[in-house]
Amino acid sequence: MRLLTLIKYSLDTAEIKVDPTTKELRMSGVPEKIGNIDKNAVEAAVRLKEATGASLQALCLGPLAARDGFKDVLAMGLDEVFLVEDPFAGAAEASTAVSVLEAAIRKLGPFDLILCGFASDDGYTYQVAPRLAERLGLPLVSYVRQISVSDGQLKADRDLEDSLQTVSVPLPALVSVAEEAFPPRRTTLMDALKAKKKPVSIWHIDADLGLAQADLEKLGSFESATQVGVIVHRKQHMFKTGSPAEMADQLIDALLQENVLKGAA
Repeated sequence: MRLLTLIKYSLDTAEIKVDPTTKELRMSGVPEKIGNIDKNAVEAAVRLKEATGASLQALCLGPLAARDGFKDVLAMGLDEVFLVEDPFAGAAEASTAVSVLEAAIRKLGPFDLILCGFASDDGYTYQVAPRLAERLGLPLVSYVRQISVSDGQLKADRDLEDSLQTVSVPLPALVSVAEEAFPPRRTTLMDALKAKKKPVSIWHIDADLGLAQADLEKLGSFESATQVGVIVHRKQHMFKTGSPAEMADQLIDALLQENVLKGAA
């Protein structure tokens, strides 16, 4: 059995600040890492590997600097990582990224199961999993919280916010993992030492995947998020005295004053 998990070397969004004057995102010096959501997908894949004895590879579309972040996920239990160097410096939209990932998966595959996060830490487009499943012709099971594989079937519990849905689909399939569903394991020094010996392969879109950058550029826009349109400073009004009816009147007066409500004609 062969497993593949998709990972992304993304901005550490906790470190992004906004300039209150220019409304520009302060991107300079923001560190990057393998996203927390992606590590949840890696953990889910490693658990399946341990349960089934499968092989487990990872695929990343990103900069060469991403290699620095692979040591953590390799220590978690990945066998190998393939990095496709991103010629768009992270600015490509989902359609372009999916085209590259599809080509890489077809070259690496076939796989019995592909796992990824429901979104990326910095993008949150929610598009990669469904687009990729469609391109590969695979059933998609999204927002998974529990997963098992037996006799060529995938069984999973899907998070529907107010309930769980249990589904079963034949393999091969693609799964997107729900947020915080599979907390990443703590790794040991021995895990880290073993990770140093695991292979990391670097691919290029033209030489290794047969893709032309000019053709990919026609698929979508290439813009990075650098500006926030509006910064909202919330006001707080507290009503401490009076009956409930009187405080309701005070609330209405405050809303009228802030032009949230319009007075009667």
